[in-house]
Order: sequence, then structure tokens, then C-alpha cells
Amino acid sequence: PPSWILPPLLLLLLAPGPTAPCSPPQPNATHFVCTEPTLSTFPAGLPPTTLAVSVEFTALATLLPTALAGLPRLQELHLSSNRLTTLPEPLLRSVPTLRVLDLTDNLLDDLPAGIFAATGHLQHLVLRGNRLQALQPAWFWHLPRLQWLDLAANALTEVPPMIFHPLSSLRSLDLSHNRLATLAPGALAGLRVLERLDLEGNQLGTLLPAVFGPTPALRLLFLQDNKLQALPTGVFVPLRHLRVLDLAGNRLQALELPPGAALDLDISGNPWACECPLLVLLRQAAPRLTASHNTLCASPAHRRGQEVAAVSRAGDTGC
Repeated sequence: PPSWILPPLLLLLLAPGPTAPCSPPQPNATHFVCTEPTLSTFPAGLPPTTLAVSVEFTALATLLPTALAGLPRLQELHLSSNRLTTLPEPLLRSVPTLRVLDLTDNLLDDLPAGIFAATGHLQHLVLRGNRLQALQPAWFWHLPRLQWLDLAANALTEVPPMIFHPLSSLRSLDLSHNRLATLAPGALAGLRVLERLDLEGNQLGTLLPAVFGPTPALRLLFLQDNKLQALPTGVFVPLRHLRVLDLAGNRLQALELPPGAALDLDISGNPWACECPLLVLLRQAAPRLTASHNTLCASPAHRRGQEVAAVSRAGDTGC
């Protein structure tokens, strides 16, 4: 026979079968994973024992309101890197025990007001990398156990006052890489146990003096790559537990620091005025400066280009 004829078994394996990509798992399975690029409809027939579903990197663009029906024990739903443009409002009503929802890198420009109304056990919510332009207060009314909220890399222009107030358990809030030019009074109200706040890569030009008053438990604060030109006096005073502060890549000439010790501080990439207020503050507070080789004086003229840390340690500053 011709040499190109394949054995019957191999032909059978190569032949396209009748099953759709990512067929349902065995009965009583607890996890389902599908990363089939051609998948365009959410898999049906998952067993009611399913605890975690991951449908990622597919062509999935829509979900039926009943897509999760029959999964009463579902705890984790990972739907990142698909093509979802919206979600049906009833979608999550049949999964009341859901704890993790990841919608990273989809095409969502809005969500129904009541989308999270039945997910009171949700702890991690990731909406990073979508097209959200505005936050709806109703999204957060029923999430008292939420600990992690990631809204990074959207198109948000404001944080409405009191919007996060119901999130009394929130410990990490990521608003980085949006279009925020300011934080309104009360934008962080209610976040009494928040430990990590990321505002990197926005357009913040200033901060209100009392903006961090509602977040006394904050330990990590990221403000790098904004347009901050000045810091209000005492803006960090409420943050007695702060351990990491990143102010790199702004337009600051003068510095404010939180009370307390053992602070990791990045202030590189700012046009620092190396005069007594800054030099004395750094000498007294003695933070651990990261990227000190890029933390340079812009003025006065005789110190331009010198490392801020070296100047502050020098004994001949006259301060």
C-alpha cells in the first residue's frame, strides 16, 4: 500500500469528532477548565458538583442568563481573556456561594445594576482590563464580604463619593491605569480595613487633605506615574500603619511623609527641591529609599543632578 496511508487507529484519532470543544467533564467532577480559542458558547452540562469553572482565552462573546443554572455549589468563576461585552443581570443568581469572579481582559463597558445582588459571599472581584467608564453604586450594595476589588486598566474618570462604603471587608483596591484626575471627598469612605490602594498611572494632579482619613489601616499606597505637583500638609498623617509609599514619576518638589518608622519609599523621577524642608524630613524620618540613583535634585542650581539621599546625609547642608 502507498506509504502515506495512515493506520486506521491514527485516522480515527485525527478525524473530527462530533463533540464540541471542551466537552463536559465526568460526573461528580469539581473543576472544569477550557481554553479552546474557537469556543463561542458557554459549555452546557456541567455536573452540579462543580466548584470551579475556568473558561478563558476563548471566543466567548455572550452568556445566556441561565448559563450557570444547575451549579449551586460554584465558588470560583474565571472568565478572563474572552470577548464578553455585557453580562445578563440574572447570571449570578443561581450561584449564591460564589467567592471568586475574574473577568479580566474582556470588552465590558458596563454591567447591569443588579448583577451582584445575589452574590453576598463574593470575596474576590476582578474587572481589570475592560472598558468601564463609570462605576455604579448598586454594584457594591450587596458585597459585605468582598476583600479584593480590581478595577485597573479601565476608562474610569471618577470615583463617586461613598461608592465603596458598603465594602466593609475590603482589603485591596486597585484603581491603577484609569483616567482619574482627582479623588472626590468621600471617595474612600467606609474602607476602614483597606490595606492596599493602587492609584498608579492615573492623571491625579492633586489630593484633598483628608482623602486618606477613611483608610487608617492602609499599609501599601501606590501613587506613582501621576501628575502630582504638590502634597497637602499632613495628607498622610492618618496612615500610621503605612509601610510602602510610591510617589515615583510625578512632578513633586516637596515631600510629605506619614508618621511612624520602617517606611519603604520610592520618590524617584520627581524634580526635588533639595532645600532644608526636604533634607531635614528625610534625615529625621530615615525611610528606606528605593531607586535612590534616580532620585535627584532639580534645584537649587548648585545641587542639580545630585542624589537626594546623598545630599540629605551630608553634614554641610546648613540645615
